[in-house]
Amino acid sequence: MNSFSELSIDPRLVSALEKRSITVPTPVQREVIPALLAGENLLFQSETGTGKTFCYLIPALMKCALAAKDQSPVTLIVAPTHELASQIKSEANVLSKDSGIDASATLCIGGAPLKRQIDALKEKPAIVVGGPARIIELIRMKKLKVGGIRMVVLDETDRMLAPEMRDMIRELLSILPREAQYVACSATLSRYHASLIEKMIPEPPKPAADADSAVDASHAAITPPAAHAHYRIRMINLPPEDVLKRNIEHWAFFSEGRDKIETLRKFLIAERPGKALVFTAIAGQVENIAAQLNYKKVPCSALHAKLDKIGRKKAMDDFRAGRTKVLVTSDLSARGLDIPDVTHVIQLDVNENEDFFVHRAGRTARAGKSGINVVFGDEFEMKNLSKIEKRLGIVINPKVLYGGAVRTPVQDGEEEL
Repeated sequence: MNSFSELSIDPRLVSALEKRSITVPTPVQREVIPALLAGENLLFQSETGTGKTFCYLIPALMKCALAAKDQSPVTLIVAPTHELASQIKSEANVLSKDSGIDASATLCIGGAPLKRQIDALKEKPAIVVGGPARIIELIRMKKLKVGGIRMVVLDETDRMLAPEMRDMIRELLSILPREAQYVACSATLSRYHASLIEKMIPEPPKPAADADSAVDASHAAITPPAAHAHYRIRMINLPPEDVLKRNIEHWAFFSEGRDKIETLRKFLIAERPGKALVFTAIAGQVENIAAQLNYKKVPCSALHAKLDKIGRKKAMDDFRAGRTKVLVTSDLSARGLDIPDVTHVIQLDVNENEDFFVHRAGRTARAGKSGINVVFGDEFEMKNLSKIEKRLGIVINPKVLYGGAVRTPVQDGEEEL
């Protein structure tokens, strides 16, 4: 299938995509969209930057187009961070506007005025996007009516199935309609995640007994079950498109922990990135790193969970618009974000779990562009990085800073040019 029209998509949505020069579906879109249009519950995994958001937004808008206005909301999309939820909501509204489908989306996240969100829900939006805690709160207050919901989406599912969020997701799913379609996705998913979701999503209502269609028990015992009848959610695991190999160049710099901020400063001055996203695993260090860089005349912004909504929005808006070329953030804050034209991703630490590496690196080289993924690590972290390199089948090139420039280190027996 080389066009969206071949996927049985509403022509209005095909035209809306064409306005944005999106004409050929990605492999994950070719696989997932027809399955969702057929009503399947799906858990799907695909690399970052492969168009997962459109996989569920297109079927969601088609459901909204068929639903009566008094059924609103029709779709509930849950995301682990404010920034990702806001991005999804904006994408849904742009697609709705460009297609002419009346399916407005509203945002329900913590840290924002509750009254304003309650007033927005009174307008009966077709799509609600938000964080699990605020959505549960609004449902408990009876301000968010869930009876008409026909599709539930969990974006960045692996993050929301982490131990600290798992109980909240379980509670949310327990109060949603049993007959809704359930969709979950991320760049890194496993059978373990599939088993967790399988246990959490509600059992679909059993069809009313029909005497005319009753089947003799002995006959049923030898009749093969219908396709996918043994599960409530099917997992689609797309083979890697090798974005990490083909479009991203990987660099590694040795740096002791106490020297990393200074090494980062020197790197930013030497490389002059067009737009650099700097990751640290320690959320409490985000503000400190940004403050030290700004103090040393390297302008940057900080994005972390303790910032209020206005501060977080300003940091993101400045970075997206290019007013700030460096954004320091934690893993949670930047999870799933699609920020255009990120030329460099800089990882200030190495987790032995490659999922962190993949999600971080995937913020660059999006939409077919190329990018550079840079890792700073001490001796222990470099050992972990070597393991990740082997598991992912990528090549990470050692680099050094010398003479105010990024250079390849001289090997024994080589002459320095």
